[in-house]
Amino acid sequence: MSGLLAGKRLLVTGVITDASIAFSVAKLAQENGAQVVLTGYGRLSLVERIAKRLPEPAPVIELDVTNQEHLAGLADRVREHVDGLDGVVHSIGFAPQSCLGGGFLDAPWEDVATAVHVSTYSYKSLAMAALPLMSAGGAVVGLTFDATKAWPVYDWMGVAKAGLESASRYLALHLGKRGIRSNLVAAGPLRTIAAKSIPGFEQFEDAWAERAPLGWNLTDQEPAARACLALMSDWFPATTGEIVHVDGGYHAIGA
Repeated sequence: MSGLLAGKRLLVTGVITDASIAFSVAKLAQENGAQVVLTGYGRLSLVERIAKRLPEPAPVIELDVTNQEHLAGLADRVREHVDGLDGVVHSIGFAPQSCLGGGFLDAPWEDVATAVHVSTYSYKSLAMAALPLMSAGGAVVGLTFDATKAWPVYDWMGVAKAGLESASRYLALHLGKRGIRSNLVAAGPLRTIAAKSIPGFEQFEDAWAERAPLGWNLTDQEPAARACLALMSDWFPATTGEIVHVDGGYHAIGA
């Protein structure tokens, strides 16, 4: 095999439709020589249908990142398809509707706890579940939305992403001695299923397209996916605890 990820074995979470960033990651990874295993949650048959649209059909493992039994059995399930892992992609996030769209002051703790468990704590949980498969080191890469600012309508998901960014730095600290890197890609707004579930998210769209120095395509997941692949490749062997912005440069421009 040839390509940026030739011979790499990757676990990719978060494929829901072919408009998912995770789908672009899986597709490009296969095109660049990687073996890919997917995880799905909920409507597993839907993920399995989407997996057939990849260059090579990929196996799909059921994984609820809040289910300890699923996490405990993940390594054995992955070993049914590959003998280890070189990279893990965390593309998982969820917040109840009360936590989004302007409900910051009223969201109950139970809903906030769900958002933090699924969107933040799961990054550590997934990494630890995959750890037995990464004896030779490797990379964990997650997806965030710039949490250095308070965004309208993003509310508690923004807080969860801030926690994710901190968790990635702590994973970098604690897993570095095992040769495992932890990095995040901060993508600009994209018209994914996750974005459509956030009331008022379209407020970002016009501003992003107008202000991003390089412009911004709301329907092109490939730039973010390419960054994920680069961070999992051998071209970033000494980079960890980093956040790579793939947002057309929007984050660098003042109001």
